[in-house]
Amino acid sequence: MEIPVLVEDRGAVRVITLNRPHLRNAIDLSLRYALAEAIEAADGDATVRAVVLTGAEGAFCSGGDISTMQRRPRHETTPRAQAAQRIIRALWHTPKPVIAAVEGPAFGAGVALALACDRVVAASDATLATTFTGVGLAGDMGIFASLPARVGAPRARQMLMLGSRISGAEAGVIGPVDRVVDPGTALAAALEDAATLAAGPPLALGAIKQMLSGEPRHPLAVLDLEVRNQTLLWDSDDFAEGVSAFAEKRRPVFGPATP
Repeated sequence: MEIPVLVEDRGAVRVITLNRPHLRNAIDLSLRYALAEAIEAADGDATVRAVVLTGAEGAFCSGGDISTMQRRPRHETTPRAQAAQRIIRALWHTPKPVIAAVEGPAFGAGVALALACDRVVAASDATLATTFTGVGLAGDMGIFASLPARVGAPRARQMLMLGSRISGAEAGVIGPVDRVVDPGTALAAALEDAATLAAGPPLALGAIKQMLSGEPRHPLAVLDLEVRNQTLLWDSDDFAEGVSAFAEKRRPVFGPATP
């Protein structure tokens, strides 16, 4: 029986792998549920400090599994669409850093999934494309928030309307990708970055995610939230450890995500 998602812990980093390699890890309904559950489980596990999301056998995700799609009325397709959004809500809700390791194709829902992560590491020969219009769809899984935030509204409009393919190397220049690496090394590089984040202060990293979530805020409201977060962090074990480590000229050892 197919296991749609594989989960492996490497120290404090949890690796979640889309596992439908015969279809280049295309997303069907079972994978949607399994992926959401895996991300939610990582969020609730205090031993996990960072997450890496990747795909099996040299492909990140070729998008939605079109073989499982057909015309249906809205009341039948709404649960399917909501299952996809549950994944993105889980990625955006968790205060833990999530890194996408992209090899091969990241098409449609696949590129949306990668861009929903906090950091995208991609092989130079990976291929990214918002291919939704190829089947008469506009896009989901947060693409209308994540893509404009990375490349700006004008470029996002062209990418979504034209569905043009770009390489990992090009994506590193225009914004969808944060780190470009040699082919075949995306997972290793993502794990390297995840280990660095896992050793960081979890409360502070969670506050950064929350402040940069894209939620509309008046600039003055941002000042109030900064005060709230900074004063909470000032009264945390992590802050005390950071100050002590600085005075003692050593690397800080931050604890679990508790105040």
